Amino acid sequence: MPVGIFRVCLVVITAIVNHPLLFSKENGTVLENTEEIIQKMKEREESLRLEQLRLEQEIADQEATQKALEKAAEVVEESKEEKVRWDMWTALSMVIFLLIELWRQDFQEGNWQDTGGEEDDMAVLGKAFKGVAFPDKAVLASFYEKRILGTTGDMARMREMVEGFADDLLEALRSVCNRDADMEVEDCMGVGSMYENWRVRKPFVCDLIVPFAPPEPYCFRSQTWCSGDSFPPDEQGYGTIKVCRADEDVTGCICDKTKLGEDMLCLLHSQANTTRASSEMEDLLCFKNTQYLDADQVMKWFQIAVTKAWNRISHKYEFDLSFSLLDSPGALKIKFKSGKSIAFNLTPVVQYENSDVYFISHFPRSSLAADVPSSTHWFLTFAVYERRFIQLVSKMLPANACHVSCLQILSFLHGKQCSLTGPSGLTNYHLKTVMLHLLQARPSQDWAPEKLEARIQDMLKFLEKCLHEKKLYHFFIGNERIPAELGFPIIFQSAEPLNLFRPFVLRRDVYRKTVDTFHEMLRNMSALIKEYTVHIPLAHTNGIHKESF
Repeated sequence: MPVGIFRVCLVVITAIVNHPLLFSKENGTVLENTEEIIQKMKEREESLRLEQLRLEQEIADQEATQKALEKAAEVVEESKEEKVRWDMWTALSMVIFLLIELWRQDFQEGNWQDTGGEEDDMAVLGKAFKGVAFPDKAVLASFYEKRILGTTGDMARMREMVEGFADDLLEALRSVCNRDADMEVEDCMGVGSMYENWRVRKPFVCDLIVPFAPPEPYCFRSQTWCSGDSFPPDEQGYGTIKVCRADEDVTGCICDKTKLGEDMLCLLHSQANTTRASSEMEDLLCFKNTQYLDADQVMKWFQIAVTKAWNRISHKYEFDLSFSLLDSPGALKIKFKSGKSIAFNLTPVVQYENSDVYFISHFPRSSLAADVPSSTHWFLTFAVYERRFIQLVSKMLPANACHVSCLQILSFLHGKQCSLTGPSGLTNYHLKTVMLHLLQARPSQDWAPEKLEARIQDMLKFLEKCLHEKKLYHFFIGNERIPAELGFPIIFQSAEPLNLFRPFVLRRDVYRKTVDTFHEMLRNMSALIKEYTVHIPLAHTNGIHKESF
């Protein structure tokens, strides 16, 4: 029975499976639809792959953005730390700057040019100075008496002769000049070593300055490097001179700055004056197409005027007058029939306002104004105040004070050394500046005649220190301790100090030559002095001893 039932079921199932209506004919095309399905699956796979790539790109972009944000945060943090460090250094720099400024002001109010002390002298001087042979008091006294004192009488006679002739020459110059068109020449003044009584080396040369002024209605208006406008370092110590009409405003008329119409006329300046402006300025010795006084034009005019003046008075004298140096237009020489000659310098200058400071066109035989920026820049000379300061201080010093003797001895030794080894950057004006600084720094009793040896050593120590630092300040410029009796202009007292050794900073070859010459002078000092010193008995001298500077 069960077997029968099983067989019936098997037949039924077989019939159902094989029934033609159960499956359509399309079931027979499975192989054909398989390719379509595969194609759709590939397309689906491709879309999924593209979606995967897009997701991976988004993830990568998110990671890059995250890294950029992290890096930006690090930069911001570092900038904050850097700003904190910068602010700290800025504050520290400001504190240091204020301390330096306070120290500088206190330094200028006190001893603005350091003259050195007993403690630091040995620290400044090098090994080359140890054991330098230095002559004692007796040898120095004998040298000064025999070699230097004998020249003072000759200087006095020469000054008297030159001054008398210069006055006569300038009077003749005024007579040959056109008073309505030419410059007006004033009386000459003697300055420099010949009139301060410390020149020792021959030939003696008198330095005379001649102030001059423009004809009416013109006047000079000057401007210096310390007048408020900024000047480059190479123009410090100089100034310019503008030629203006006396009734002209300092800032100039508005007609010079505004273009007037054809039917408008300036009541102060007529058209005739405008057309003549250029030629008038040239006649007034100005630089081409400017109102600024030209030093070269002034010297040419002065040479021509002196030549005309000499031609007018030459018949009165039994000697000849000529210009002695081509590079020094004011250098004159008197030649006697006997063959002897006398040289002197006659240099035109312009007065600064109402003071005794003068603009000078050039310095004869000097490197003080060797590199003039242009011919419209004039160097300022304080020679008149220097002479007055020495005279004023000399009244407060002991009788026969040794300050001038120190300067004379050092000037002689330096000149002698330069004649042996060639010129150096050190000049007599530098030696004089050293003396002026020490005169102000040391008490008056230190300049007694018996302290000549000590003061010479002080000057040498101070000079060596200045050479070591390449810094020697002009005595008057920036020095607020100038005696009020001199009436020195306050504008120069309150100015920044002027370093006379600045050329040594710019030219190392000149600096090395100067230092070598100075060292050589120290080593040869004893021999140079003994060469010009007569024999001194042993009872009156201690010989030459070693002095370590």
